[in-house]
Amino acid sequence: MKITVLGAGPGGYVAAIKAAQLGAEVTVIEESEVGGTCLNRGCIPTKTLIASAEVLHKARNAKSYGLELEGTISPNIRKIVERKDKVVGVQVKGIRGLFKSWGVGLLEGRGVIAGPGKINVTLKDGTTEEVETDRIIIATGSRPAQIPVFPFDGERILSSDNAINPDSIPQSLLIVGAGVIGCEFAFIYKEFGAEVTMVEMMPHAISTEDEEISLILERELKKNKIKLLAGIGVEKVDVKGNGVSVQLSDGKTIEAEKVLVSIGRAVNTEGIGLEAAGVKTGQRGEIIVDSRMQTNIEGIYAIGDVTGGIMLAHLASKEGIVAVENAMGGNSGVNYNVIPSAIFTSPEVGSVGLREKQAAEKGIKYKVGRFQFRSLGKAHAMGEIAGLFKIISEEETDKILGAHIIGPHASDLIHEIAVAMEKGLTVKDIAHTIHAHPTLAEGIMEAAEDVHDAAIHCPKK
Repeated sequence: MKITVLGAGPGGYVAAIKAAQLGAEVTVIEESEVGGTCLNRGCIPTKTLIASAEVLHKARNAKSYGLELEGTISPNIRKIVERKDKVVGVQVKGIRGLFKSWGVGLLEGRGVIAGPGKINVTLKDGTTEEVETDRIIIATGSRPAQIPVFPFDGERILSSDNAINPDSIPQSLLIVGAGVIGCEFAFIYKEFGAEVTMVEMMPHAISTEDEEISLILERELKKNKIKLLAGIGVEKVDVKGNGVSVQLSDGKTIEAEKVLVSIGRAVNTEGIGLEAAGVKTGQRGEIIVDSRMQTNIEGIYAIGDVTGGIMLAHLASKEGIVAVENAMGGNSGVNYNVIPSAIFTSPEVGSVGLREKQAAEKGIKYKVGRFQFRSLGKAHAMGEIAGLFKIISEEETDKILGAHIIGPHASDLIHEIAVAMEKGLTVKDIAHTIHAHPTLAEGIMEAAEDVHDAAIHCPKK
C-alpha cells in the first residue's frame, strides 16, 4: 500500500514512520523542514531557551546553595540562540536519519491534493512531480494567527516565531495573552533581563488549567516581578519611534519596547487542494474528521492541529499512529479523556483529565486530594518548594477523574497519573503503591492518600 503524508511535523513524521513499520510504501511531502512547528519554531526551541534561563537563575542564586561565584553572570543572547539552533539541528538530522532507516521517501516542496490518490508537488527547485497514492494523511499543522490589530513586523510586534530568535533582549516587553505560550516566554524574557507585562482577556493566566493551579502560577509571576493585567483586552497598537504604544480596553495606555502576541493559531488548510478533493472543513478552516481520523472522503485522513482540536504535539503523534493503523485496515481510536499536557513555566505545570470546575459542571460527585511541594524533603533539598499536587476522583468508584501539578518536574510527574487513568486504576491503587524516598513523586502518593484524609505528612483537617 502507498501512503503519502502532507507535512513532516510531530504528527506527520510519526505517521510516516509508523506506516513504514507496518509495511507501507511511504512518501512525505514537506515545504519547510522536517519536525514542523514543534521542532523548528515551538516546543524544542522554547525549551532550549528555558534551559538557558534556568541555568542562569540557579547561577544567580548560587549563594543559597552554599556556592561562591565571582564576577558578573549575564546572558549572551547570540550564544544562547546558537545553542538553540544546534539542538534543533541535531533533532532535524535525527528525523531525517529515521526516514532513511525506515525507507521513507521525502519530497521537499509544496504538495497540493489534485483529487483522491493524487498530489501535485512543486519542489524547491521549481520543478513539479505528481505522486500517486492509495491513502493521504494531511498533517499541515498551524501557524500564529494574524490578527489585524497586531500587524507582525518581526521588529516591534512579534509572533512566537520571532520570539525564539532574539538578537537582543528588550528593556520592556508587553506580552498579549497569558496562555501557555505567553507565560513560558514571560519567564524566559524576564530571566534574560526584560521588564515583562502581560495582558490577558480571561480572568486568569493559563485559564484553561484548573483554577487553583492558575492562582498559584499567578503568585509565582508576581514573585518574579512579572506584571499581569487580567480581564483586560487590547484595543489598538501603534509603533512609535523606538517602541510600541498599546491602548487597553480599560482606557489605559502601556508603552513598551516590543510586543509579543500569543493569542491563537490558525490552521494551515489554504491552498492544499481540499476543495478539489471535496474534503469538508469547519468555520475556522479546520478539517472535519471522524473517530478514525478519516475525512468525509474515503482514503483521505487528517491529524493534529489542522483538525482544529487540542493543539499538542504528542496528541498529533498519537493521531498520526491511529490514522495509519486505520488506513491500513485497522480499527484504532484516541482516548481524548487522558491527554497529559505540560507548561514549562517556573514552576512547571502538568495536567491530565478533568479540572475541578469541569467535574462540578458535569454534576459528578467528586473528592479532592492535595499535597504541597513544601512538605517534601526532596523539594527542600532542591531549593524548589513552591507548588501543589492535586488529584480529583469520583466519589462512588474512587476512579481518577483528573490531576493537576504545579511545581518542579511537573511535566514528568503527571505521567504516573496518566497511566493510572488509562488503565482505570483507583486513587487507592496509587496510595498503596510504595514510592521511593526522597523523591518528588511521593507527592502523588500523598495527594492520593489525602483524597481519603489519610496523608501521613498532612496536618489533621
